[in-house]
Amino acid sequence: MTRDKYKEQFATAVAAAFRQVYPDIYRDVGDADIFNSDTVYSSLEKPKDARMGRFTLPVFRYARILKDNPLDIAARVAEESNRLLQVSGQPHLVRVSGVSGFLNAEIDCTLMARETISEILARGSSYGTTDLGKGKTILVEYSSPNIAKPFGVGHLRTTIIGNSLRRIFKKLGYNVVGINYPGDWGTQFGKMIVAYRKWGAEETLGENAVKRLLELYVRYHEEAEKNPSLDEQARQAFKKLEDGDTEAVRLWEQFKKISHAEFDRIYEQLGVEFDLVIGESFFNDKMDTIIQRLQGDGLTRVSDGALIVDLDDPNLPPAMLRKADGATLYITRDLAGMVYRWDKYRFHESLYVVGSAQSDHFKQCLMVIDKMETAEGLPPEKRMTGKVKHIGFGWVRFGQKTMSTRQGNIIFLEDVISRAVSLATEIIHKKNPDLKAIDETARMIGVGAVIFSQLSVRRQKDVNFVWEEVLNFEGETGPYLQYTHARLCSLLRNYPGKISPNVDYALLDHEEERRVVELLADFPGAICDAVKQYEPYLITSYLLRLASSLSSFHLRMASTAAFNF
Repeated sequence: MTRDKYKEQFATAVAAAFRQVYPDIYRDVGDADIFNSDTVYSSLEKPKDARMGRFTLPVFRYARILKDNPLDIAARVAEESNRLLQVSGQPHLVRVSGVSGFLNAEIDCTLMARETISEILARGSSYGTTDLGKGKTILVEYSSPNIAKPFGVGHLRTTIIGNSLRRIFKKLGYNVVGINYPGDWGTQFGKMIVAYRKWGAEETLGENAVKRLLELYVRYHEEAEKNPSLDEQARQAFKKLEDGDTEAVRLWEQFKKISHAEFDRIYEQLGVEFDLVIGESFFNDKMDTIIQRLQGDGLTRVSDGALIVDLDDPNLPPAMLRKADGATLYITRDLAGMVYRWDKYRFHESLYVVGSAQSDHFKQCLMVIDKMETAEGLPPEKRMTGKVKHIGFGWVRFGQKTMSTRQGNIIFLEDVISRAVSLATEIIHKKNPDLKAIDETARMIGVGAVIFSQLSVRRQKDVNFVWEEVLNFEGETGPYLQYTHARLCSLLRNYPGKISPNVDYALLDHEEERRVVELLADFPGAICDAVKQYEPYLITSYLLRLASSLSSFHLRMASTAAFNF
């Protein structure tokens, strides 16, 4: 990761100060923990109160090893750090203070403002862009809806989080391949074929075809509870599809065509893009290869007619590669897909943005891959173990309810977007009825609100979708950020002069101004942290802090009648 020069100077001085203040302990433990500048650098935190400094190092955790009081540790190390900084011969960028068991860093605000603002003006929209990922390929699989089913709100989180990660990695110079892996294979297609033949008709594939296919899918499960023989009919129908039966393949192709047209329309509304769309069916002719490879490694056995791989985790069932009737499973295709992607891309990392409920599935996959590569004695550079990662996330709930396609308890994403736009239109008519292009503005606000609702909480948490919160112009929401952006754009349009980096930065001496500058300087670090943790929330929370600071700055400036916007 790109290192912050202020943190670098602080960490170097503090680590050296620890060695000077506690020489006997340093001799005993060596160049580790607090005596190592890299460790100090990685241990730095943001103070809860921004007035305490730009970053801080808590020393409570070191009291035991240093056999000293945290308050005394902080005071003595701060004094020695400042002495070392003064005699270093380098520009004095930071000052260290010891406060209540913390080592706080105070920055030369004038210098930081000059460097930060000059860089922003010079780089424009490329500010924060680096070549950190140069030469490294990242695969990001996301969205992956099921064919013959509507795009429900249940697929919203994977779609938005994955698309965001794709953009974040690109910002840092990675070669990113965004992958959509639609569920276009499996026993559900046997169910769909049976349902269509029994209760469908050609007009089903006309207007609103996807919703009508859902109705057939729901009816199938209702009827199957009363007539279990339908499940056997579905298994036979899917077997015919696997064997290439002409009529079964024709229906399957129609289901796919209808679904992809619907998905593409939704993706366009959301501004979501992919570099590769490749469904489960692509791996139909590649599963035998992975099965033969595992058999050749002596990792498979037959259990009640099914082919399985035993795993070393007692909390996980064996990985079933093939059922007793010869049918393959989702895990078989996923294993074939992992090997295919590794052979094709030799990726730095391959990320699967899939709900946390699938964590056991990915544990099984990764354990099988690890056993296979270990059995084959592959060297590290030829192993994907450790490079394939499940990026889990929580549920989307409406009124604390989760969705179920089988029961027909599903909220269509298109309906969510339409309602968001409609509500945004109502709000605009009430607050700003003279606004031009109300419909276009409402669409941007509505869609932006839906997207931001998924990124404004940590991905592992569930999202309870509440309209009043999502479309609030004053809370920590998408519309609030859009409103702040609009105000800033207005300021730029109305500013009569030319923006130049040649200004007196020492005039930025109020707390509100320093806070804005510090946050602007934090942007590159926020991107790096988001990549490190696979967490877009770190950027949205950063933007909310920046917007809040800009609002405070504006209020202070407006009170002086210096400007208004």
